[in-house]
Formats: sequence, structure tokens, C-alpha cells
Amino acid sequence: MTSPDKPLPSYSPFSRRQFLRRSTAAVITAGVSTSVGRIMAEDTLSNPLKGRIFKTLKIGMVRLKDASLTDRFKLARKAGFQGIELSCPGTDVGEVKKAIADSGLIVDGSVCAAHWQVRHTDPDRTVRVKALEILKAALRETKAVGGHSVLLVVGHGKDGPEDEIWKRSMENINKAVPLAAELGVAIVIENVWNEFCYDHQGDANQTADKFVRYVDEFNSPWVGMQFDIGNHWKYGSMGDWIRTLGKRIIKLDVKGFSRTENKFMKIGQGDLDFADVRKALTEINYHGWLAAEVKGGGLERLLEVSANLDREFGLA
Repeated sequence: MTSPDKPLPSYSPFSRRQFLRRSTAAVITAGVSTSVGRIMAEDTLSNPLKGRIFKTLKIGMVRLKDASLTDRFKLARKAGFQGIELSCPGTDVGEVKKAIADSGLIVDGSVCAAHWQVRHTDPDRTVRVKALEILKAALRETKAVGGHSVLLVVGHGKDGPEDEIWKRSMENINKAVPLAAELGVAIVIENVWNEFCYDHQGDANQTADKFVRYVDEFNSPWVGMQFDIGNHWKYGSMGDWIRTLGKRIIKLDVKGFSRTENKFMKIGQGDLDFADVRKALTEINYHGWLAAEVKGGGLERLLEVSANLDREFGLA
């Protein structure tokens, strides 16, 4: 997808399908060429998301004692990740650029620092001014290290009635949209347990309709969703939420969840319907980044997370 409302990642891995496609041009006999084409078609049918989803993770998940940032980047790449998300602002741009150059791992985006504490929904105007400053700084810093998105939690329902915090956050975040457009860095809103755009005490039959209205009100291709597949399984069908949000999904987060046990779990554990998630992502023709947001660790743990992503999304 190449439309402005679905920015592609800046990095595309040399996938098996791409290798086969390029190799076909070098094949001399028609019989061999036909066989290659058949393999490509079968691979696409069995793993429709392969070559379209790119694995990333949060920098806080990479845990290596007394390690440099470069070492942490190398560890994430060794575990099978193609990108990493930083926390911005607050990173050392020079150090990040060195880590990218030395490891070959790119920064695909960031998470806006302090967005839970310094909120765009806060009734205090001075707090909202600070929240805007942080968001703009995050956009600039993310651009400086080559990233293309800043994940944002817009606020919290405890800050007032929904119509009030809707208006406050909309007005505040809108002031950063021109900068996002100028830099080419999207503001991606995460669906979290912040008592906004869903009923926190409600059942599992809720929809993504309010998130659609909220994103659409910005009326900008530079504001979308970093849809967290695990966060709202307690409240609705994640496959249906993906179908409803459609092109508004710029990036994905994922974790496991169990409705039965009412707790977050490893990716693939619990009762989240990953088969329907895969189907929905294929239906909306999703191409982009998938960020693990689970408990991290050293190489062994990160290899496990990477393998869980491969299994549940058909990426292997």
C-alpha cells in the first residue's frame, strides 16, 4: 500500500519471496520458471502476512547487564528483530546513530516519554502545554534517528467527562500535527486501559467505533493508530476491531491476554483469537511494523518472543 495514509516502513527485509521473484528473472527454462512461480504462490497462500509484517520491539525489553546501546541493538537483531522503538525525547541521538551503524538495526519509531504522567487530557492548561512540548520534541528526536512514528497515549478518563477530555486532547495534539507532517513522522495513538473511547467496566462486545471517530476527527494522514492487539481483547473482538479501524492502523503492538484468567500473557498464550487477527490483517491489506510489548530479557527470552511472533503471524 503506497497511499499517504499508510506510510511504509523505510526498511524492507530481503524476504524469501523477494529472492524467488528476483531469481525467476535469471531462470532460463520455462519449466523451472513455472516451478518457482508455483512455490511463490503457495507461500503467499499459506503465509499471507509473510514479507508484509516487520518485527520490532521496545528498547526496554532488551536487557543486557552493563551493555552499551550498540550491544543492545546487536542483541535485538541477533534475536530476529528488524527494528527497535526508543523512548523519546531523552535519547542521545549521536549514540543511537552509532548503534544503528554498528548493528545494522534501524529505529522504526518511538514511544512518547511521560505521556501517562504529562497528559493531553489534563484539566490544567500548563500541563497540556508541557505535554505538547514533549510530543513535539519526541517527533523531532525520532526524525533525527530515522524513525517514522511516535506512539502516544492521549490521556486518561480520570481527567474528566469523555466529551471534555476528547476536546482537550484533540485541540492539544492538533497543534503538533503540522510538525508531524513536516517531519514525515506519524503520531500513532495506542489503545490502552486509560478509560477513554471504551467502557472500562463493560463487557467483551464493544467495538472500535469511538476510536474511528477520534482518529478521523484529526482529518490527517499523519495521525493514526498503533493498534495494540492484546490490550482490548477483554473488551471486544480484535479481528473485528482491526477490520473497523482499517487504514487507520499505521503500526501494531501485540501481547497475549486471557479473558478466562483476566491477565496479560506471553504472545500466543491465553485465549486471544490470533487466527482471526491474521485473517483481519490480510483483509485490510496491512503492511507495516509489528511491535512486541511483553516482558523482555536477554537473548534466550528475546529469541522466544521473536519465535512467538513468527508462529502467531505466520512470519517464519
